[in-house]
Amino acid sequence: MNDLLPDQSALWQYFEGTVQALMQRYGYAEIRTPIVEQTALFARSIGEVTDIVEKEMYTFEDRNGDSLTLRPEGTASCVRAAMEHGLLHNQTQRLWYQGPMFRHERPQKGRYRQFHQVGLEAFGLEGPDIDAEVILLTARLWQELGLYDHVTLELNSLGSNEARAAYRDKLVAYFEQHRDQLDEDSLRRLSSNPLRILDSKNPDMAPMLADAPRLMDHLDAASREHFEGLTALLEAAGIDYVINPRLVRGLDYYCRTVFEWTTTALGSQGTVCAGGRYDGLVEQLGGKPIPAVGFAMGIERLILLLETLELVPEAALGELDLYVLPMDDDATARAMLLAERLRSELPELRVQLHCGGGSFKSRIKKADRSGARLALLLGEDELAQGRATLKFLREEREQLSLDQDALAETLATLVSGEHA
Repeated sequence: MNDLLPDQSALWQYFEGTVQALMQRYGYAEIRTPIVEQTALFARSIGEVTDIVEKEMYTFEDRNGDSLTLRPEGTASCVRAAMEHGLLHNQTQRLWYQGPMFRHERPQKGRYRQFHQVGLEAFGLEGPDIDAEVILLTARLWQELGLYDHVTLELNSLGSNEARAAYRDKLVAYFEQHRDQLDEDSLRRLSSNPLRILDSKNPDMAPMLADAPRLMDHLDAASREHFEGLTALLEAAGIDYVINPRLVRGLDYYCRTVFEWTTTALGSQGTVCAGGRYDGLVEQLGGKPIPAVGFAMGIERLILLLETLELVPEAALGELDLYVLPMDDDATARAMLLAERLRSELPELRVQLHCGGGSFKSRIKKADRSGARLALLLGEDELAQGRATLKFLREEREQLSLDQDALAETLATLVSGEHA
């Protein structure tokens, strides 16, 4: 688990603000759920024999002896909340959330045991059009972040539960014939979750896995039609994709469409967003059958990707625009009022007021260390004349003496030009 320090938080705010604005534009409403849930919720939804439930969840008993778990993912909590508050009764819902999740897994670059996700869930819509819209939303996010040319969309279909059960039998039979080539994890999964073996990253198993039966060849007719409808919509929208027959999801509740956005820019940890359909989950948790589709993306991984590709815009760095500097203590009150006035007239302006006194030399040093582009100096002469001195801290330019009433207009021009 790690701390998020002030020099990083501005980039997170930029990312989260971009996501929030995009969700609103697509008509998704935010939902916030507790980070602690009954353990049974995740055992029932994710699956008892998944790695998450078996090895990764933070589970404990409270003082009443109830088993509680720090949420390892957001979908189950979102479904539980929507059911509990009647949001799914004869209506569709488009919901999104963001926040911390917890898994006790081996830390890797860009992965932590407390990590943060953005997730989206759409309920009550069964056609491929909502699958396509969800993917289009993620594609637009990549475009707005400058990532679109650095990610690849991978698609697969897991079919219906019945078709997948029949395929599972064929897959187990194939793996039994090649049992000597399975690693320890795959042997463990053979009886419990054999589809996950297809997702193995073990290079020694790659040739054997390449020849395994393909789920796509065993789809039921309705799932095949759904998948063809999805790909047709994506092609009409100009979204490139790759069909990956080995793509499965690590959670038991997925069916039909599954997708991942992957990148090669972060080494082996290539998935930056993953999702798909889970039409049976609401019923599995005690509700009426309701179709659903969603995705989750790890914020840490995406922040790392933006930094690796040097796609962080200057505005996301959170640097100051202006440092307001009273040249002596007599100017402090007027400087404070002027800073407040500028914050009112230019809400986007990032202004810091010098506090703490000190010699003029030490004040100038603090202005420089603040990282601001500009310093606004107020001394005895400026106060007497109703003016202020604008000093350029990051470039060789003559300082300007400005009427205080004209400050907002001049600063707006300077700062908007820099941000553009």
